[in-house]
Amino acid sequence: MAQRLHLVFGGELVSPSKNVFRDMNEIDIVGMFPDYDSAFKAWKGAAQRTVDDAHTRYYIAHIHRLRDEAQPASPTEELGI
Repeated sequence: MAQRLHLVFGGELVSPSKNVFRDMNEIDIVGMFPDYDSAFKAWKGAAQRTVDDAHTRYYIAHIHRLRDEAQPASPTEELGI
């Protein structure tokens, strides 16, 4: 069975209406998780700790969707870029 890796991360945004981080060096990497349920629990915990800060947001990135071995390689992968 394939792993379904998920990355939970967040930080302070430039504006609550934009998904642009104020300082990329200050991004909080909560961690990598083997399934959505555990990633969601970690996301919820981080989001609840910062609920009073409208400029702070946390996200779940579905890392397993970035690469599907069954799909043909992209042109950049074929070129080794």
